[in-house]
Amino acid sequence: MKDTVSLIEVYDGTLFQSQMVVNLLENENIPAFLKDELIGSRNAVWAPSGGVRVIISKENAEAAKAIIKAYEQSQH
Repeated sequence: MKDTVSLIEVYDGTLFQSQMVVNLLENENIPAFLKDELIGSRNAVWAPSGGVRVIISKENAEAAKAIIKAYEQSQH
């Protein structure tokens, strides 16, 4: 039987914000990658939220959400 990994989106923001989230996650040994980098770096009309998504393995979701919540609170 083949092992499969379920991927989920845990963050959607600007290119800068999403890169920051990826760095924070990877510092905690949670592999992450960006999706839609080019769209997110273009016109904000296409994606008002930023449009750059952070993708991780579903098994790391709870830990990632706590890290992202702390990041978002530090931005206010």
